[in-house]
Amino acid sequence: MDNRDAVSAFLRSRRGRITPEQAGLPAYGQRRVPGLRRGEVATLAGVSVEYYTRLERGNLQGVSDSVLDGLARALRLDDTERMYLYDLARAAGPAPQARAGQRAVRPTVRPSVARIVEGMPELPAYVMNNRLDALAANPLGRALYSEMYADPTCGPNVARFAFLNPAARRFYADWERMARFAVGALRIEAGKNPYDRELSNLIGELSTRSEVFRVMWGSHDVHVFRESTKRLNHPLVGDLELDQETMSLPDESGLSVVVYSAPPGTAAEDGLKLLASWSATTGQEQDAKSTSKPSPRQP
Repeated sequence: MDNRDAVSAFLRSRRGRITPEQAGLPAYGQRRVPGLRRGEVATLAGVSVEYYTRLERGNLQGVSDSVLDGLARALRLDDTERMYLYDLARAAGPAPQARAGQRAVRPTVRPSVARIVEGMPELPAYVMNNRLDALAANPLGRALYSEMYADPTCGPNVARFAFLNPAARRFYADWERMARFAVGALRIEAGKNPYDRELSNLIGELSTRSEVFRVMWGSHDVHVFRESTKRLNHPLVGDLELDQETMSLPDESGLSVVVYSAPPGTAAEDGLKLLASWSATTGQEQDAKSTSKPSPRQP
């Protein structure tokens, strides 16, 4: 198993979206397919047609940085796509036997990170891995994503929620944008770790159960979560327009802390306060129920 198919599909998809006019090339003759021809990409990248053909067949093993830079310029890749191309090159070739057979180490949330998340009671926050699993969340974070946490089939996993739970299409006001970013984020992780069994299982599950995911996955687009504005429609407090910040932890875990906030004096701030009050009340009721249960009789 290697990443040749992913490499080939990515290069062909990027080549197919660029016209000769965009690349500054004359367009001669009738074209059977849209986009640049292999020879045109080779010329722009400064390599031979034979060499580029080898690359587009999926063989990036041993390719130099200068060639990758030439490809990125020829295919007009943005920064995220360029990073993905380099990830594909680093992961090229078959995995060593020991690496291919072992299970990926699942990163855990350090107690200090969990304390930081819990210490922001007025802001929804959670810790996310590169497979979009929410590994830990504070009470307001769980309240914000209450429908995801209530669905046992989600995991909780943001991608599963987006594609497999019908409530997500109402929850995310910009559902398609969110869905494409989720697919793009998983595509980047697959480029870095093509032998991650849990990631492969997640992608296979979503491809099988969601035709929309399968189509989006086939586009080979890549995205990185950073800062953005999320428009959400919460079932309890209604519309919320929140700022999202995603901060990667400075270690090798691949974990990020995701925090939502609302500008002061906005309806979204009032909505978060209402949601926090509801979350605190619900938590107190659950604690009361658990402490009111009769203790088991001693023999």
